[in-house]
This record gives sequence, structure tokens and C-alpha cells, in this order.
Amino acid sequence: MLLLGSGCRGHAGGLLRLVRTGLPGFSQPLRTIQGRNPFTRGQEKEWQSRNKTVLTYVAAAVVGMVGMSYAAVPLYRLYCQATGLGGTAVAGHSTEQIESMEPVKDRVIKVTFNADVHASLHWNFRPQQSEIYLVPGETALAFYKAKNSTDKPVIGISTYNVVPYEAGQYFNKIQCFCFEEQRLNPSEEVDMPVFFFIDPEFAEDPRMARVDTITLSYTFFEAKEGQKLPLPGYN
Repeated sequence: MLLLGSGCRGHAGGLLRLVRTGLPGFSQPLRTIQGRNPFTRGQEKEWQSRNKTVLTYVAAAVVGMVGMSYAAVPLYRLYCQATGLGGTAVAGHSTEQIESMEPVKDRVIKVTFNADVHASLHWNFRPQQSEIYLVPGETALAFYKAKNSTDKPVIGISTYNVVPYEAGQYFNKIQCFCFEEQRLNPSEEVDMPVFFFIDPEFAEDPRMARVDTITLSYTFFEAKEGQKLPLPGYN
């Protein structure tokens, strides 16, 4: 190896010319030999492979989060209906369960009904009865009435909740119009039934000992593409 100090700069040009033109007695000029480190290239390939793997995971995570954001509301709605979370009445029960229920006759409960309409929906919506008295383990039928007050067809959709919220897990709906699109023609008026019962276990829950009144409330919205309805119990 040649070390060129500050005093040898004058010879540097000559050495470079020898490299470019060739040494005497050699027909071909010298070629610079570039060394390659196999370990470095191997590490580079490994890093490239790892980067691709990381990018794949990140892309999959982003796609998964987007999909979960679209599915969050319906999944939460199903969860609320199954557990009574947030004052949502429980859905899903067998006919055998209803037929085998034994009414708790010494525990009378008053169920009141409420109706609201969002400002964007020009409907008249109201309950046909203000209250019903029943006992846990007894089925009951109530009706709401809706009328389209406009001169064009309008599609509405409703959400609901139960107050007090803790009673939602015992309020079971057998038939209901909630979360289903309802199309009303101009000036059309329809009756909307709600068939329900209160689980007999309501009478055994210490938290319900002082609960004598339950309110079932519905709110109608105009159904629009991409609209997100309020989650039950958190309007």
C-alpha cells in the first residue's frame, strides 16, 4: 500500500497516470479492484426482507382498523341487544323461554312510553298509550303511530333505549320496529307494534328493588346513506 503524505503530492499525478495508462511491460492498464463484503450484502438482503414484512403487517393493521371502524356500530348494537348495555332492551330468546315463564304477581311495574323525532325528519310520531302495567314474566303489546307529513316518500329509522339503564337487561323485545327502515308515502300513517316482556329475574335483582317504573323511548331519524345512528343509551 502506498501512503501519500503532504510531501509526496507531486508524485501523485505520476502514479495516477501510471494507473490510467499502464505500467511499462504490461499491455493492459491496471483495473481498480472493488472489494465486496459478503456479510454486508447478506445483512442488506435480510434488512430488506424485514422491511417488507413490517410494511405488510402495517398495511394489514390499517385495513383491519378501517374495517373495524365500519363494523363498530352494528357490532356494538348487537352486543347491547344481547347484554342490555346502555339501557338497550335485550333481543333474542326462545319460544320455550316465553312459554315457561312464571309471572311474579306481587311485583307490579309501570311501563311508560316516549317518542321523539329528529329535526331533519318531518314525521308525526307518538305512542298510542301513555303507560301499561304488568308484572315480570308477563308479555305485553304496545303501539306507536307514525305519519309522514310531507308530500314525498320518506324513509325513517329509529333507535331506542330503556330508563333506568340498569333495567335494560331485563326488558326483552319479542317484536319491534327499531333499526329497520320504515318507508312512508306522502301523508301515510301506520301503526307500529312493540311486543315485549320483563324477565322474571328482574324481581330477584337487589338493584331493581326500588324500580317501579320503566320508560321505553324511541327516536326516529331520516334514513340517509352513510348516516351513523346514535348508540343506544348514549343519545
